[in-house]
Amino acid sequence: MAALALAGCGSGGDGSGGAPASPADQTIAPAAKDDALAARLPQAITADGKLVVGTDASYPPNEFTGPDGKTVIGMEVDLGNAIAQKLGLTATFENTAFSGIIPAVQGGKYEAAISSLTINDERVKTVDMVSYFSAGTSLATKKGNPDGISADNLCGKAVGVQAGTVQVDDIAARTKKCQQAGQPAINVTELQNQTDVTLALTSNRIVAMLADSPVASYAVTTTSGAVEVVGQPYDTAPYGVAIKKGQGDYGPALQGAVQSLIADGTYKKILDKWNVGAGAIPTSEINKTG
Repeated sequence: MAALALAGCGSGGDGSGGAPASPADQTIAPAAKDDALAARLPQAITADGKLVVGTDASYPPNEFTGPDGKTVIGMEVDLGNAIAQKLGLTATFENTAFSGIIPAVQGGKYEAAISSLTINDERVKTVDMVSYFSAGTSLATKKGNPDGISADNLCGKAVGVQAGTVQVDDIAARTKKCQQAGQPAINVTELQNQTDVTLALTSNRIVAMLADSPVASYAVTTTSGAVEVVGQPYDTAPYGVAIKKGQGDYGPALQGAVQSLIADGTYKKILDKWNVGAGAIPTSEINKTG
């Protein structure tokens, strides 16, 4: 997988054919503007009053389309809206293919990317990233784990991953170890959307899937328990808001907005709304090179 395509995300849905009513119907009070943080933004960002955000809206509960098939909703959407409100802006989310998000940020099409992007060394060479959440990889199987699957016995098994995610590299490394040990390679099914991976699992085309921990947990809910998370998340790492390099105080302003949301309780309310509080971080940081 190309380094810049590494997600902690991917595309995908929940395999259920629709968004659950419960979290999506809950509302979070708008975040109060912080004038000092807003004053740090470059004029190019504030000119139109909008924060244009690129996202791949197919990765519930982080970002996905609502029942109308158009409106982008999810935990990261709520968080992105709150960040924009802190800065006196209105967030506008544009749904796009995951693989093109970072290049679009570099090219100036998007003023930020919020799309379950795991912070890693390759990414921070090309964009600056402001942390806001922590996620790991989870293994999920059908309810009851009928095949006795664990993360350490995937050789020869049919396992699904979503294209462009860190799980693609993960499964490739595991396959290599299988072959080096004289065992059969993992039978990998790599699909463009996480929805399709989850559906492949529930329809018995694969016996397990690897996905970001909040996504795997959400699949349990949206499949009415047909999916089960096995074991604990591993390779935990932070997600980050990606922005183009060389924009002065823009990064610090974003970091300050996230930290302010943590401090005033809005952050916790958003994570609790989507039942992903386990991924909360106490401190937001700017990750950059150069």
